[in-house]
Amino acid sequence: MQNTDNGMATAKKAKEDRFQGHDYYLIDELLQEDHLLARAAVRDWVKQEVSPIIEEYSDKAQCPTHLFKGLAEIGAFGPSLPAEYGGGGMDEIAYGIIMQELERGDSGVRSMASVQGSLVMFPIYKFGSEEQRRKYLPKLGNGDFIGCFGLTEPDHGSNPSGMVTHIKDDGDAYILNGAKMWITNSPLADVAVVWAKDEAGIIRGLIVEKDMKGFSAPEIKGKWSLRASITGELVFEDVRVPKSNVLPNVQGLKGPLSCLSKARYGIAWGAIGAALDCYDSALRYSLERSQFGKPIGQFQLTQKKLAEMITEITKAQLLAWRLGTLANQGKATPAQISMAKRNNVMMALEIAREARQIHGGMGITNEYPIMRHMMNLETVLTYEGTHDIHLLITGMDVTGLNAFG
Repeated sequence: MQNTDNGMATAKKAKEDRFQGHDYYLIDELLQEDHLLARAAVRDWVKQEVSPIIEEYSDKAQCPTHLFKGLAEIGAFGPSLPAEYGGGGMDEIAYGIIMQELERGDSGVRSMASVQGSLVMFPIYKFGSEEQRRKYLPKLGNGDFIGCFGLTEPDHGSNPSGMVTHIKDDGDAYILNGAKMWITNSPLADVAVVWAKDEAGIIRGLIVEKDMKGFSAPEIKGKWSLRASITGELVFEDVRVPKSNVLPNVQGLKGPLSCLSKARYGIAWGAIGAALDCYDSALRYSLERSQFGKPIGQFQLTQKKLAEMITEITKAQLLAWRLGTLANQGKATPAQISMAKRNNVMMALEIAREARQIHGGMGITNEYPIMRHMMNLETVLTYEGTHDIHLLITGMDVTGLNAFG
């Protein structure tokens, strides 16, 4: 990676991030000063550290691992967790805004942060013992440790209750066997929060450390999406996990599903960032690119695209803000989070596709961020609950009838 980082210096000078925020309904007036300060800090960091290098890392399918420390420094790991446990001590709206700014840079960078905070730090804080909190959370919060979350299996994605990864009692430890798939950060992870069934078929959470014998995390290659985010498997072959590493305060699916709700909430905000970046680039391009003697932004069909883009972004911003307000009050339901995740990700994907058209042929080059966002959002559409699964969650919530089985 050292040679790659040296090669980034030229790109850093050459590539300028000209992004400007867009707030058509003056939603900033609903935000607190600390929300705006957090956004400004993260936006500046993304412009300085992410935007100049992200196209090259994505092109080479390499993870910019040096950004983990920077993410820790700007408070992107567990922003709404208590400061005494390595979090940021902020509210849920601040957490959402930080995820939005990170995903404006790249969905993979947001994934690096949201997995660390929402899927690793959050379950240890929420369900762990005090000893586990003190041992792991500060190091995860400052970036000394990288974490990952093991729920999805090769044959059990949308149906996590069907998992076959299991643990067997062995005195003062459990013997863990099985495999997990599509795990963000796994090849780099120092710790993995893993969900497995015990001998009674009850789902339990375990903290597995990378140096435990029989534990491996091979990287998944050949991705066309989230190319700057490292993804892998988790393979457990008679891994002996001390019972002191079991999360004591949760049993069953409610454990991993509550973690997913926390992460999906961040995605609902994050996707807006990708949409804003595509819209911002398309708007600027429409004013600078001329055809038939005038800027293409003067043509009716281009204005239609831009007007629809900012309308959909504004609706998503209002949805996220209201969801954040409910989350701060402890009222946000998993179904409400599903609705926002589903709506906002699809909105962002559609805006990326329209922005690509406005850019014409240039839209398929890495001179602009459009295709990278579009490819990333194809993954965001189906991870942490697919587009269709979230639709059925809403359907079940409004009818009271379960369509899953």
